[in-house]
Amino acid sequence: MRIDPIPTIPPFDPALSPALALRHAMSLRLSTDPPLLALLGGPQIHDVPPPGAAFPFVTLGEAVVADWSTATEGGSELSLTLHVWSRAGGRAEAFALTAAVQQALHDAPLALAGHRLANLRATTAEVRREADGRTFHGLVRLRAVTEPA
Repeated sequence: MRIDPIPTIPPFDPALSPALALRHAMSLRLSTDPPLLALLGGPQIHDVPPPGAAFPFVTLGEAVVADWSTATEGGSELSLTLHVWSRAGGRAEAFALTAAVQQALHDAPLALAGHRLANLRATTAEVRREADGRTFHGLVRLRAVTEPA
């Protein structure tokens, strides 16, 4: 039986989508934020964590894009979720990480490829214990409004 290799997916131009542009800008911001990097022990920001990724780390999660256009102007409203992952033996590290992510992104003046960020707000954060009993999972939810550049 012959198995075809998985095709390589070319990199996407962030300007194609406000969600791609915002995720790219958030990743850059988080990977250069000194307080967050100190908590993570380095730039542990992933779209998909590599196998065996060391804890703690942050992953870029879900993005929902809704039309926010007016009769004369285009625009998008985005709801985004970022995830923090910790195995430090309690919730404290996960809470510290969620707070650092919120502080790094709330009202941050991010430059987006092909879009203009009108507003970026951290709306909620929560920490929960995963089913394995030792992993703590923090969720940071954000709301953004973008306009075409």
